[in-house]
Amino acid sequence: MTLGIGIIGLGVMGADHAETLASCISGAHIAAVTDLDSERRAGAAERHRARGQATADDLIADPTVDAVIIASHDSAHAAQVEQCIRQGKPVLCEKPLAPSAEECLRLRDMEADLGLERPLVSVGFMRRFHEPYRQLRETLRSGDLGRLVLLHEVHRNVRAYPGTSASSIVTNSAIHEIDITAWLLDSPIVEASWHAPRLPDSPSDWHAPQLIHLRTAAGTLASVEVSVDYRAGYYVHCEVVGENGSARMAQPPAAHLTSNLKESTRLAPDWRPVFADAYRRELQEWTDSIAADRSTTLASADDALDAALVAEAVLASMNNEGVPTPVRRPELANTRATKGTNSDVK
Repeated sequence: MTLGIGIIGLGVMGADHAETLASCISGAHIAAVTDLDSERRAGAAERHRARGQATADDLIADPTVDAVIIASHDSAHAAQVEQCIRQGKPVLCEKPLAPSAEECLRLRDMEADLGLERPLVSVGFMRRFHEPYRQLRETLRSGDLGRLVLLHEVHRNVRAYPGTSASSIVTNSAIHEIDITAWLLDSPIVEASWHAPRLPDSPSDWHAPQLIHLRTAAGTLASVEVSVDYRAGYYVHCEVVGENGSARMAQPPAAHLTSNLKESTRLAPDWRPVFADAYRRELQEWTDSIAADRSTTLASADDALDAALVAEAVLASMNNEGVPTPVRRPELANTRATKGTNSDVK
C-alpha cells in the first residue's frame, strides 16, 4: 500500500512536486490536489488521476490523504500547516514555514505540545539534499581545512517575481543561505547585517544585489550575495575558507559551447534543473520516513524557526542603516524542541 499525498498549490513548485512524485518517488501516489485556480486544479487532477478538492481544508481532511505537501503562497502557509497539525497529518511545507518568526514559533510550539516521537512538520530547505553542499559539509567535518574562518555564498535569480520587495528577497530567497550556513557550519547564527549598493536605476521598492553578513556562535563569518535580476542565468555558489585551505562547491554539469571563435557555458534559466535531484532526494526521504514511522532528515519546524529569527535580524539591520543586529532567540525556542527531530542528512 502506498502513501496518499495531497498537494496544496499547483504553481511552479507544486506542479514540479507533482511531476516528481508521479515519475520518480516510490511508495507514494498523488491522492488529491487543490489550487485557487479551478482550471489548474482540474487539469492536475485529471493528469494525475487524483481528486480535485475545492479548498486546502477539504484536501487536508480528505481520508485518502495520508500526508500533505504545501506549495501555496507564503501568506497561506501558517494556516495550512496548523490545520495539518490539528489533523495529525505529516506535512512538507515549502519555505518559509510562515511569513514571520512569531508565526513559526507558534507552529513549532503547537507541534511540540503534542509530545510526538516523530515530528509532523518538515520544511523544504532542499539544499541540504544537494550533493555539492553535502560534499562541502563532509569536507568541513573531516577537519582538513582546520578552523573555519569565512564562508562566501552567491545566490542569483534571473528575474524577480511579481510582488518582490526588499524584505521578500530576504525571507523568500536569502532564507536558503541562512539555513544552509548554519547547517554547513554546524553553529547557530548570532548576528546579521544587511547592505546594498546605491544604484540610481534600481526599482524603488527593492534592492539588487543585496549583501548580507552573518556571524556564527563559533565566530565564523559568512557573506551572502543575493540578487533577483541577474539576467545572465541562474547561479548558486558556495566557498568555505579555513586556516589550512579552502573548499568550493562543484558546479553541476552544463553544456559547454564552442562556436564563433568563443567558448561559453550555458547557465540554467532557474533553480529547477540545478536542484532537481535534491528535490527528488528530499521527497523520497520524506515519504520513506513516514512509511517507516521514523524521524525525517528534512529540515524541521525548529530549523525553520531559527532561519526566520535570523531573517528577522537581517530585516532589522535593513531598516537601521545596516547596523549589525543580534539574533533574538526566545528562551522558549531552546527549551521546547520537538521530540525525535533529526535534521542531519545522512
